[in-house]
Amino acid sequence: MIWLAAFVFAGSLAGCIWMIVLGARHADEPIAPDAQVILKMPLNRPAAPSATPPAEQERP
Repeated sequence: MIWLAAFVFAGSLAGCIWMIVLGARHADEPIAPDAQVILKMPLNRPAAPSATPPAEQERP
């Protein structure tokens, strides 16, 4: 049973090392400084809402 635990531990350790190696080889591309969106999500916050609330509508 101990050999199975050692095998699982060694496999997970090897997987972690492999992910670190892959991450170092394939770096992310830098974001363009003039880009307005990333993954179709705007980078700037929307304009603040106006301070005056809209007039309440009369209900019959």
